[in-house]
Amino acid sequence: MEPITEVAGRLGIEPEELELYGRYKAKLSEEYLQKLSGRPEGKLILVTAINPTPAGEGKTTTSVGLGEAFGKLGKKAIVALREPSLGPCFGIKGGAAGGGYAQVVPMEELNLHFTGDFHAITSANNLLAAILDNHIQQGNELGIDTRQIVWKRCMDMNDRVLRNIVVGLGGKTEGVVREDHFVITVASEIMAILCLAEDMQDLKKRLSRIVVAYNTAGEPVTAGDLKAVGAMAALLKDAIKPNLVQTLEHTPVLVHGGPFANIAHGCNSVRATKAALKMADYCITEAGFGADLGAEKFFDIKCRMTGLEPDAVVLVATVRALKYNGGVPKGELSEENLEALQKGIVNLEKHIENLQRYGVPIVVTLNSFVTDTEEEVRFIERFCRERNCEFALSQVWEKGGEGGIALAQKVLETLETKESHFKVLYEDALGLKEKIRTVAAEIYGAGTVNFAPAALKQIKKLETLGFGSFPVCMAKTQYSLSDDPALLGRPQGFELNVREVYVSAGAGFVVVLTGTVMTMPGLPAKPAAYQIDVDENGRITGLF
Repeated sequence: MEPITEVAGRLGIEPEELELYGRYKAKLSEEYLQKLSGRPEGKLILVTAINPTPAGEGKTTTSVGLGEAFGKLGKKAIVALREPSLGPCFGIKGGAAGGGYAQVVPMEELNLHFTGDFHAITSANNLLAAILDNHIQQGNELGIDTRQIVWKRCMDMNDRVLRNIVVGLGGKTEGVVREDHFVITVASEIMAILCLAEDMQDLKKRLSRIVVAYNTAGEPVTAGDLKAVGAMAALLKDAIKPNLVQTLEHTPVLVHGGPFANIAHGCNSVRATKAALKMADYCITEAGFGADLGAEKFFDIKCRMTGLEPDAVVLVATVRALKYNGGVPKGELSEENLEALQKGIVNLEKHIENLQRYGVPIVVTLNSFVTDTEEEVRFIERFCRERNCEFALSQVWEKGGEGGIALAQKVLETLETKESHFKVLYEDALGLKEKIRTVAAEIYGAGTVNFAPAALKQIKKLETLGFGSFPVCMAKTQYSLSDDPALLGRPQGFELNVREVYVSAGAGFVVVLTGTVMTMPGLPAKPAAYQIDVDENGRITGLF
């Protein structure tokens, strides 16, 4: 690694414009961010993927490798990513810093505590929860109905036993007995607010609008009503500043914010994306999980709210994942199987069709594995070209930037020859049920939407309260286009089940829970934590 001051220096950032966290990571100062305001913007490239499988797709690896490849071609590019959550690091997924020679470093620090942003968000979330319960204990001047408290505590860890708990036990001085809940930090509305806020002033306005409960008259009670905003903002003062790190080839990377795309809006911070567009000629960012989740929310939430317009989309797939969608067990994916590939490629086809709805040029890339055969690769390339998509093979895991040159050249060619005519999927004026049905039908391929009675009641209340113009943030399994993780490939005509709907008023969207998706994940039978250790030299092992 190079000292982060050297990486920053090549971007024209002076040492005093950085807030250093050791030698290899730093935050961009407010003074530097303000200095960027008059600069022209570069091109915005979104990296997304097909539905994830146990075979792995390598979306972050591709994003990082593409940034390195731009550097090899002498182009000024910055990668803008989300921060990893401790939940997946210790759960199923392991680290989230890319892989092979397309990796963000320092990897161990990025995957664990990094610069403390997640801790700050967790603290702000739980401070609001504590102030809420204390307000009730101290006389409940706002008349909060304890049966209608919607604000939940959070922690950045997978812990299923905290999904539903009882608090206030022990006596009169211990608070009011009530049911409570935890979500994982990446699902906290404060995470979404941090990632959507333009600056501290905007952050405070958004924090003040958070709906924490309803009073006995059914009216919303906000964080502003509880006088919690100033203290929450103080906890988030440093967390709102984007973090600067580097790839293995010293390409600059802004890593900031980390909402999950299956239960939140799945994009890095607006501040980091907009800064990157001013700092370089090309900003390469990614959205979480498959394009049905991360990309849809990137377009319909992040771009809608901020005026960002992507110039191109890179859609990542693997031969192995497409064969998995075609019914091949994980243990047999290394064998050539054109029949299964032909069956499973319908998943890629649906994602191509979805992205084309937004009017943005698409480049499909195959994240290469040594077990891929020439015939399999040629089949996928022909399939993409027949659907008016550019195609390139990516070998960045094995070769770093050198292995991404073909992809980078194809992206540059696309930017030069194809115009983006970006548009959102639905209009603000559409009702909440219609927005949900639009996403379900056009993006997922659902035939019908089944609204639980409680969800219908919640939608009616939210529209009455004036939240009907908000975009919807769909919470859904990442493993399928449907709400059933077992339905692989391209399910069609299925029923999407909506069980709960609630507003994130500060973030500015309405969350829609479908199927059995959880906002607090649990650990698997054999967590990744079992493999993580510290050796005799103090080096962390097992994060991959």
